[in-house]
This record gives sequence, C-alpha cells and structure tokens, in this order.
Amino acid sequence: MSSDDKQKTEEVSSLQAEELELLAKLEEANRRLLSDEKSAFNSTPSPTLGHSRQGSASSVVSSVSSNSQQHSEEDGTGQPFGNLWDIWGKLVNDWDNAKKKPAYLKELVRKGIPHPFRGLAWQLLLNVHSSPHKQMYVEYMRESSPSERYIRRDIARTFPDHEFFKEKDGVGQESLFNVMKAYSLHDREVGYCQGSGFIVGLLLMQMPEEEAFAVLVKLMQDYRLRELFKPSMAELSLCMYKLECLIQDLLPALYLHFQSQGFYTSMYASSWFLTLFATTLSLSLACRVMDLFISEGMDIIFKLGIAILQSSQDYLMSLDMEGILKFFTKELPLKYEQEPERLFQPAYYVKYNAKKMKKIEKEYTALKSKENEDQIELRRLRTENRLLRQRIDNLEKESASLADRLIQYQLTRAQEAEETYALKNVLSTIKKELAESQKKLSVANSLIGDIKQRTSSINSASALDDDEAQTVIQNLQEELIVIRLKDADTDSLVKELRSKIKELEDTNVQLQRAPSNDIQNLQEELIAVKLREAEANLGLKEMRQTVHELESMWESFKHKSTADSPTSSPKDKNHNKEVKQLQEDVMTIKVREANCMSDLKDTKQKYMELETQNHICTNQIRRMDEENKLLKAKYEEGLEREKKLDGHIKEHIRKIDDMQSQRREETMMLKIKEAENTHVIAELKQRIAELEIQKEEIWTADQLENKSGHQDLENRIFDLQDEVLQLKFFQNSPKSTSYNGLEVSDSESEEDFEELENPESLNKTLSDIIEGKNKACDLSLNTHHLGAESELTNGQSLTSGFKECLTRETSLQNSSSPIVLVTQDSEVCSNEEETQCNGNLSEDHSDLSANSFSVNKQDVCREIESTLENPSTNGTKDSTNVESSLLDEISSSLQTISFQNQETDENTN
Repeated sequence: MSSDDKQKTEEVSSLQAEELELLAKLEEANRRLLSDEKSAFNSTPSPTLGHSRQGSASSVVSSVSSNSQQHSEEDGTGQPFGNLWDIWGKLVNDWDNAKKKPAYLKELVRKGIPHPFRGLAWQLLLNVHSSPHKQMYVEYMRESSPSERYIRRDIARTFPDHEFFKEKDGVGQESLFNVMKAYSLHDREVGYCQGSGFIVGLLLMQMPEEEAFAVLVKLMQDYRLRELFKPSMAELSLCMYKLECLIQDLLPALYLHFQSQGFYTSMYASSWFLTLFATTLSLSLACRVMDLFISEGMDIIFKLGIAILQSSQDYLMSLDMEGILKFFTKELPLKYEQEPERLFQPAYYVKYNAKKMKKIEKEYTALKSKENEDQIELRRLRTENRLLRQRIDNLEKESASLADRLIQYQLTRAQEAEETYALKNVLSTIKKELAESQKKLSVANSLIGDIKQRTSSINSASALDDDEAQTVIQNLQEELIVIRLKDADTDSLVKELRSKIKELEDTNVQLQRAPSNDIQNLQEELIAVKLREAEANLGLKEMRQTVHELESMWESFKHKSTADSPTSSPKDKNHNKEVKQLQEDVMTIKVREANCMSDLKDTKQKYMELETQNHICTNQIRRMDEENKLLKAKYEEGLEREKKLDGHIKEHIRKIDDMQSQRREETMMLKIKEAENTHVIAELKQRIAELEIQKEEIWTADQLENKSGHQDLENRIFDLQDEVLQLKFFQNSPKSTSYNGLEVSDSESEEDFEELENPESLNKTLSDIIEGKNKACDLSLNTHHLGAESELTNGQSLTSGFKECLTRETSLQNSSSPIVLVTQDSEVCSNEEETQCNGNLSEDHSDLSANSFSVNKQDVCREIESTLENPSTNGTKDSTNVESSLLDEISSSLQTISFQNQETDENTN
C-alpha cells in the first residue's frame, strides 16, 4: 500500500470519529428540542408513527455512516470536511449568535449544508423551530379537505423512484398526503397545486410531518411561493417575463435562437420556479438548491437558470426545438451530477440587478394593467358591436317582415282577384252546363213520356202482328241507342270539362308558385344588397378613419417642418432634410397603403357580390331541380293513368262484345221459345174445342133421351150440327186465323167443310148459338176483370142460354146422325184475353209468361178430359148440374190463369 492510500485511510478514520462526535451533539440538540415547552412533541403526539425527532436522528446516523464519502464530494468547498461539520455543529448549538452574521451564514450555505444538519438548519434559517403551525397541523389532521381526491391522484407521481415514496399507501405517501391536505385546509385560496408536492417531498426527506408543514407555510408566505401557486399564477408569469428579459440582456444570441425555433420560456422554465429544480436536477442538487433558496430567496432561481443556459449556450445553439426540449428533460439532470460546482459557482457570479428587476416588474405590471384595460375596452367594444349587430339584425328582420307582409298582402289580393275571376268563369260555365242539362232533361223527359205513351199504346193494342211488334221493338231499340249515344256524348263532354277544370287548376297553382319564386328571389337580392351596403358602409368608415389619420399626420409633418429653426448648422440642416425625406417617404407609403386598402375593399365588395350572386343562382338551380322532379313525377303519373285507362277501355270493349253476343243469343232463344209456345197454345186451343164439342154431344144426347118428340129432337140435332159446322167455318175463316196469331192446318179445314155439307138446320139455330157465344165472350171478359163471382154469373147465364136453345127445338126432325154441340166460344174469348195479357209482357220475360201460360192450358185440358172421360150414365141426372159443374171448373181454371198472369205482369214491371 502506498503512502497516499495510508494517508486517505487515516483521514477517513479521523472523519468518522469527528462524525460520531457531531452526531452526539445533534442528539443532544434533539433532546433540548424535545424538552422545549413549545414543541409539538410535548403537547400532542404525532398522528403518524415513526416521525419523531428520535427517528429522524437515527436515520441521520444511518445515512451518515453509509454516505460519508458521498457527502464529502457534495460538500467539497476546498476546506477539510471535518471543519465544515464542526462549523455547522457550532452554529446549531449557538444559533442565537450565529444568526447575527447573515453574510457569514450566506457564505456557509453556498458551500453546502451537511446532510445530517440540513433539516435542522432549514428550520433555524426559517425560524420555525418554535412555530405555532405545528399545533395547527394536528388540528388539520382531524378535518377533511375537498382536494383529497386530487392529492391522492398525484401522490404516486411525486418522486416515484425514491424508496421513501415508492410504496403505495406507505409511510412516505401517507406523510405527503397529510402535509398536502393540511396546507390545503390552511390556505384555502391556494388549496392544492400539483407542483407543490415535490417541495413537500424534499422537506419530508429531511424532517417529520409537523416540521415539514411549518417550513412549507413559511416558504409559502415569506418567499412568495404562495403567489406562484395561486389559481391565476400571475407571479409565475412575472417570473417568466423576468427570466426572458435576463436572457435577452445576458444571452441575446440564445434568445434569438429560441425565438426562431418557437421555443418559449414557459416551455422549460416553469418547473424551475414551481418545483425549485426538484424535477429538473438530481435529488442531491435539489437539496442544495433548497439550501440556497432558503438563504437567498427567489433570486437564486434566476441565477441558476441563467447559469444553466450560459454553460450550455453553444450546445443549445446547435439544436432544433426537439433537441432543446430533449436536453432540458433528459440530459440536464445528469449533466451536473458529478460536478455540482459547475452549476453553483457560475450562478453566484451572474449579473442580477435587483433594481432592474423591480423596474421590469413595474413594466410588466403596467403592461398587464394596460392589457387588462385593453381587454376590458375590447370586451366593451365587442359587447357594443354585438348589441349593434343584434339591433341591425332586428331592424333587418323587421324590414324583411314588413316587406314580406306587403308582398304577401299584394299577392293575396292578386290571388283573390284571380280566384274571383276564375270562380266567375266557372260559375258561368256551370250555368251554361245547367241550362244545357235542363234542356237535355226536358228532352229526356219528353222521350220518356213518348216511350211510356208508346208502351201504353203497345200494351193497350190487342191485335198487333209480329211484324208490327218487331218494327216497334226495332224503333225502340234505335231510340235507345240514340239516347245512349247522347248519354255517352254528355259523359265525354263532362269528362272534357273536368279535364279542362283540372288543367285550369294546375295552371292556377303554377301561377301561384311563380310569384313565390319571384318573391324569394327578391328577398335574396334584398339581403345581398343589404350585405353589400353594410360592407360598403364599413369600408367607407375605415377609409374615412384612414384619411383622417393621414391628414393628422400630414398636419403634424407640416407643423414640424415649419417649426425647424433657420439658424441651425449645416449638419443639422442635412439631418433635417434626411428626416423630412424619410417622413415624406413614410407619408407616400401610407398613402399607397390607403390606396391599396381601398382597392382591397373594392375587391372584397366585388367578391361579396359574386358570392351573393352565386348563392342566388344556386337557390334558383335547386328550385328548378325541384320543379323538374315534380314535372317528371306528374309525367310518370300521367303515363300510369293512361295505361290504366287503356286497360279499362279494352276491358269495357270486351265486356260490351260479350254482352252483345249474349244479347243476340238471348233474343234468338226468346224468339224460338215464343214460336214454340205459340204452337203449343194453338194445339191446346184445338184440343179444348174438341173436348167441349164431345161434352156438348154427350150432354145433348142425355137431354134428348128424356124428352118426347123424338123427331123434333132429331131436327133440332141436325140444326145444331149445322150451326156447329157454321161456327167451325167461321172460326177457320181468314179473319179468325189471324186471331191471336194462331194458324189452323189444311186437314182441319177440310174436315170442317165436310161437316158443312148438311145445311138443313144451320139457319134455324145459328142466331141462338151466336147469341150464346156473345154472352159467353162478355162473361169471359168480366171474369178477367172482376174475379171468381163474375165467372160464376157467366156460367149461369151460359146455362140459361143453352136452356133457351133447347126449348126452341120443337120443330126438329128425327135423325139417326150423331149430335154435336159447339160451346167453345167462351173458351175462345178467354183465350183472346189471355193472349192479350201475354202480349203486354216485355221481351226479356216472354219466356216465363209463355211457359206459365202453356202449363195452365195443359192443366185445363187435363181437367176437361177427366170430366168428359167419366160422363154421367144416369139418364135421370139433371143436365143443369152437369153443365154448372163443368162451367165452374172452367171458370176456376181461368181465374187461376188470370191470377198467375197478373203476378207475371207485376214481376215483369
């Protein structure tokens, strides 16, 4: 081992011995503090465990034993380490005398306070070792602060790498929380500020909570830290301004470089003042900064900042903004770690003029007050401007509303006039249509009357032929077609009128829309004109103000030029000429500037006009697009309607064709059925006549058997046969064949002519039978109109007629020929009436009436056949009873047929 090493080991051993002596002195001082009546330890125990002075002393012992070499490097002042500790030990023990030497204390603090003495020295320098705030701290611990949530949030960010504050919810974080909460309750105006946690952390590393709270209160009140942490942070802005002025004076090149890079003072120096370099430098250097801050105040922060910038000026000049920011955040904390005196020694010699700083502070205060006044004035002007704009807007709205009301009133008047004119036109057209409709109605009523008259005449006509009926039906069909054509023309005319009305309504709507578009265009143009007028007025005001300023400047220039003394030296004259020339140039430039401003205003005015025109054109294009869309939609609706109408027309044409074909088929079927029914009726009538003849023959034979005078009866029978033959001949004549539309065959007429060959008894009984026939016809007509009672009377009269005929048969001759009596005239009459009733039926229901008539006739024939097939064999039976019974059956059958025909007529009507 060399001699140097031996010497170092001896020095270290001597230092350790001296440290032990100093520690003993510190413990003795601690005991004195504990015995002090004003100490917080004597009155109330600490609310947290492990924070008494004894614990602090033990921690000091451990730190001294482990970091003696480190502190020797930190406190290297060119003197032996033991001497500095001895000096501070003496100062602590005899503080009352030591504090009377502030220059000596300042020099010692600059050399560095030893770490074991730092907590006690801070309290002594701040005179808080007997502060009443320690007792207040205990009271604050019992209360709750509204800032607790924010304090809890920021605790983990305060010295996160330090052992004392690393553990979550540990002793260090709880101590930090308690001190911050106590100060937020103590100074409610400041409350809690984020940067103050680092200062409290530094204090808690050196002393317990109560003492740290007392030191913090002292620093805040006496060292203006409280002003820094106020919500407005006005003091911080002042510090930034002072530092910027110092940089501008002492480091102008660096200042210009920062300005060119856009790197402002607040971007790197705000943490210097808020945390006292605790976040910028290492922990040991931060403690040294706190020593100097307690000793010299805020001035040392400015000096340290200037020293940092001076020592790194060349390096910072070569960096851009990102490099500068990286230097202050990452490189600066490590730069002075090994050699702290490189930072502190230059800082002591920085030129810091307190008077100049006071002057800068006054300038800043005046500037801020002026800015505040300007802000107030600007705020007032903005308020007035806003009120004026609101008033202008209200006036514009009122004028626009009045213009709108006027235009709307005029439009409503015009619309009402148009509507009145249109209504008058519509009323006149409706009146014309009403007159035409009344004329058509009268024509239709006359046609209906004619049709009814013709129908009644057709119904009243009893002997119309088929040809006449066909012609009448054809005429009626033609008239019906004509009426339907007229009705169709009327419908088409009504449709045309409706379409015209709709077109007029659409035209009216379009005419109503057009003025609204014009109104909107006028409103837009009015707004544009008002905007241009406002812009022009504003530009005019600005131009007037500029001209006024130019005139005032020109007047001042003239006044200055005339006020120059004529007795000045040539040098002064040359100088004055140069000044005048410069002033003229300035005036020329300002005039040009005014011209440029006027040109700019004109350009802005034109630009505003073009913008308004563009806006108006855009609105017009949008409205035209909307109208085009509406027209396209209407066109598509018209096409769809046209397709639907074409489909309806085709469907109606198909239905009309189907109905016409069906009508033709029905007409053919009706004609066929009518022919068949006519044929059946003829056959039935012939059969009835034959049956009646057989009945009369049987009845006559019975009558003749009971009478005397066989020869007379035979003569009477011959006469009756002749009458029957004459009646058949009369019935089969051309006059009778056209009766009721019936035709008799040639074979029947030949048989009738054969029966007429015996004319012996025709002349005698012809008148009597004709008389009975007429009575029967009259009775049958009464039966059709009066009912069953009339038919019964008809039968009785017919029977009396037959009796009269029999009483007059006294002169007849005997004959062995068969007796024939014809009593079919009454049936013929009834058939005529039924045929006449059937003729009144309509063409559509002829099938039903014909079928019912055929069935009734068949029933009558069956009844007569059943009566005649079972004649009375008893010769003594009264012939009158047989005749009355037969007539009763015939009358009941005719009554039934008449009733059914009436029902058929009602259904047809």
